[in-house]
Amino acid sequence: MAGTVPAFVFVAAMWWVMMVAMMVPAAAPTVLLYARVHRHSITPHPAPAIASFLAGYLACWLGFALIAAGLHLWLLSPMSMALADRRAAGAVLIAAGIYQVSPLKDACLNQCRSPAQFLSRHYRPGPSGAFRLGLLHGAYCVGCCWLLMGLLFVGGVMNLLWVAGLALLVAAEKMLPGGQWLARIAGAGMVVWGLFLVLG
Repeated sequence: MAGTVPAFVFVAAMWWVMMVAMMVPAAAPTVLLYARVHRHSITPHPAPAIASFLAGYLACWLGFALIAAGLHLWLLSPMSMALADRRAAGAVLIAAGIYQVSPLKDACLNQCRSPAQFLSRHYRPGPSGAFRLGLLHGAYCVGCCWLLMGLLFVGGVMNLLWVAGLALLVAAEKMLPGGQWLARIAGAGMVVWGLFLVLG
């Protein structure tokens, strides 16, 4: 029991750093638009509100990192970085692929793809309003990408090529004109790959 808490803290910190590195670039359009709005507003010191927005966004991914760390320590050893069982990996791929074409994924992705609409609909003034707004945006991003991040258990939590590939997919889904179709095509590919692992 004495070693459990330090291991959990280490693994949770590792997951949170990865989530920040992977998700902040895809969230950049919303963060930059929010900063621009505050620079042109009557607020004399916009920096606290912008910092509060980012804090709310990152708090959501911290929550995800805590859950992911718990799963990591349950499914793997602290130093193991991927599922060894082909069928388990295949099941995760199939689940992620099905989620990619689900209405919930589509609804969350729509919010992430429309920064101006999101900000105009949910904007609240002041640092507390900014934190709430960042928290809400983070919740939509987690809702959009949580199962994609679960694919780290398949390809390797510290596999840099796998991490970079998932980060590029997330960014493409959110920023490219055909991002929603890309999400569905990727989902179909995940299901096929997962079936190959489960049945092969």
